[in-house]
Amino acid sequence: MKTPLLLTALALCCLATPGAAQDPAAPVSDALRSISERAGTHLVAAAEEMPAGKYGFKPTPAQMSFGDVIAHLSDGNDYLCSKIGGVEAPKRAELAKGAAKEKLVARLRETFQFCESTLAKTDDSKLGGKVPFFGEREVSRATAMFAAAEDWADHYSQLAIYLRLNGLLPPTAKGKQEE
Repeated sequence: MKTPLLLTALALCCLATPGAAQDPAAPVSDALRSISERAGTHLVAAAEEMPAGKYGFKPTPAQMSFGDVIAHLSDGNDYLCSKIGGVEAPKRAELAKGAAKEKLVARLRETFQFCESTLAKTDDSKLGGKVPFFGEREVSRATAMFAAAEDWADHYSQLAIYLRLNGLLPPTAKGKQEE
């Protein structure tokens, strides 16, 4: 008789665990954390995929180079996540134009770690609060959150195209091609 009761209690604990990771009062913040985690994984993998010798590649003279996109993403991560989280952005040494792949990938990884730690403290209670946003503008915290998610998607798409133009598969296409 004790075994079925113990198994039932264990099953209830296992079923309750996934819901415990998310706050039902913070669906927007939870969604952004999930998007940030996925974006960080895919963007860092894309940065690692491009050979170091191709970091200067740009499809046309008017576009940013692959390396410039990585540097831009890093700066954007620190800016957007600090504004969303209401904290100061980390003071980092400036990377030189044309910095080596290893430095750019390490910086991108660091900025996603900053986003992870900052966004972990974010909840939905202040979505309507105003935050500074590029220049003299102010936008709602929710707007800044959506801008971050949009920025990650936009730049992943850009990097995926750059990779394909160089005969490489973007990280999210690899599993599909290998099947």
